[in-house]
Amino acid sequence: MSTNSTESGVVPDPKRLRSLAWAIARRPDLWWAAASLAVKHRRDGWWRRAPYLPVPDASWLAFRRETAFADPEGLPTPHELTEYLEWSATM
Repeated sequence: MSTNSTESGVVPDPKRLRSLAWAIARRPDLWWAAASLAVKHRRDGWWRRAPYLPVPDASWLAFRRETAFADPEGLPTPHELTEYLEWSATM
């Protein structure tokens, strides 16, 4: 997988991110679940530090990726992402 380094961590391949975004966009029934998870996982005080976006903390995200995919830069497949969102919508 192609990645770029930034101060806050590793930025995944834009093509891969587009495929994940497209997987969610095609499933309006999962939009609420995706938005809810995004809000739940944003870092505390996100408005005080650059990039001033409600995104997860880079170290926490690397930990989650490593525990899920055995790679701190790993990403789910579009199918894995939609399955996870389906599961989280039922919880």
